[in-house]
Amino acid sequence: MNGSANRNGRATVEQALARLNFRPRALEPGQVWLAGAGPGDPGCLTLEVLAALGQCDALVYDALVSPDVVAVAEGAELFYAGKRGGQPSMKQDDINTLLVRLAREGRRVVRLKGGDPYIFGRGGEEALALAREGIQFRVLSGLTSGLSALAATGIPATMRGINKAVILATGHAAGTDDDIDWAAIARTGQPIVVYMGMANLPLIAAALLKGGLAPSTPAAVIVAATTPQERTVVATLATIAEEAAAAGLASPALIVVGGIVAMRAALAGGT
Repeated sequence: MNGSANRNGRATVEQALARLNFRPRALEPGQVWLAGAGPGDPGCLTLEVLAALGQCDALVYDALVSPDVVAVAEGAELFYAGKRGGQPSMKQDDINTLLVRLAREGRRVVRLKGGDPYIFGRGGEEALALAREGIQFRVLSGLTSGLSALAATGIPATMRGINKAVILATGHAAGTDDDIDWAAIARTGQPIVVYMGMANLPLIAAALLKGGLAPSTPAAVIVAATTPQERTVVATLATIAEEAAAAGLASPALIVVGGIVAMRAALAGGT
């Protein structure tokens, strides 16, 4: 038997990694790395983020990061900085202050967020705070939930003949003076992926309908994508709020609106 393969003649994960010859950069004392953990499944971690977790001695992590991923940072001091809508949580200024303090103490810091730190993760705010204080930082991208959750549930983010763009939006401000122009988004005719919108789903759906989207437009709500708790409800824009509520869906969730949702049924034979 070839010594580089298992009994089935295929390389193990360890052997495949060795062939890749991946050489991670060193996380130095006094540095902060802003990292994305992906949508939930530990298999979605990038090699760079995995290596960073193995090096850090201080881990500042969010609510959407799974315990299995946190456990990779064995021996690191853990700082929970999760934010969940409507629940008590650390203020962003306090998180920024914590990151600066840990860096000035000479710690090797990883700031770990669900998804990607620069996609509705306030990573830009934290990077700016570090830059203003002269703290060395690095950004490690993660799989953003707005795209990987779609793939996990059989919805292609782009499909020839259906769309030429994808709009990522946040729904937490729906119905307030800080809201986005849903009518303008509706007029694009392109699929919309809404983060942090579950509490405002009826408002968002109504605004998109008022903006001109047809009531029959396919829509879906995806909860806890890529995890064992994953659930998906598919309906129409006119009924998605009612059907999601009837199914008992709650955050963390993504709302998807557009013709790409209809592809899920056609692709149901995938694994």
